[in-house]
Amino acid sequence: MIRKPIPQYVTVLLGMASVMVMLGGYTYLSHRQHQVNPDDKTIPSWSQLKEGVGKSLKESKRTGERWLIVDSKATAIRLFAGLFLGVFGAVALGMLMGCFTPLEAFFYPPMALLAKIPPTAMLAVFFVLFGVEQKMYIAMIAFGVLPTLAQSVYLSVKEVPEELPFKAYTLGASHMEVIWNVLFRFVFPKLIDAVRLQIGPAMVYLIAAEWMVGDEGFGYRIRLQTRIQNMSVVYPYLALLAAFGFSMDFALRKVQGLVCPWYAKGGK
Repeated sequence: MIRKPIPQYVTVLLGMASVMVMLGGYTYLSHRQHQVNPDDKTIPSWSQLKEGVGKSLKESKRTGERWLIVDSKATAIRLFAGLFLGVFGAVALGMLMGCFTPLEAFFYPPMALLAKIPPTAMLAVFFVLFGVEQKMYIAMIAFGVLPTLAQSVYLSVKEVPEELPFKAYTLGASHMEVIWNVLFRFVFPKLIDAVRLQIGPAMVYLIAAEWMVGDEGFGYRIRLQTRIQNMSVVYPYLALLAAFGFSMDFALRKVQGLVCPWYAKGGK
């Protein structure tokens, strides 16, 4: 039967099995590569990866800083700040477009156009407008997620059944009460889903910018270590990026389950 539910413990076991298959596949590839070339650095062994993690956590003799801590702090601040501004702007524009027809006619065409421009293709434009300081990374992420998110919010508002705001007006609600208590609450769980889908693209924009002009951050460190084929450092950084994104997604799912239990139970 399609979409037949399975017990929770089976879901957990299958998830763990998929991760073990990935780790087993990597172990096999690394072992085979080192049999061909014992000095291979492209697919480091687990012992080499351990050394790479130790190197990332060791204090630099030149600066006295630990790479992983400095890079994690820089990337996290840029990512959170950019996402916050992008989501805030997207909610404001999306709600306005969904609620007021003149604003829909004014804002929707540029939002639809900007959503089709890859932010990574506009790196040079961001460099010219904002330089290479912190605000450039934040602006790039905000620009990258805002148009798509704004359209998602707008479409979610358009999906609200007409009888809901009509009943609210019948009960004496004002325009702001209808927007906040009816429309936004209907849109909010879908907004969380849309933000979850934008975490990956936002990280792509940030890593690309850090790779090009950064002096700290994950993209910067990966670029330096890739040049000298120090993959024992690159792979742990990639794994940490994946864990970071997964943690953000997991946190948003938990918030959605707590704030909108009726929606979360409907299926993810």
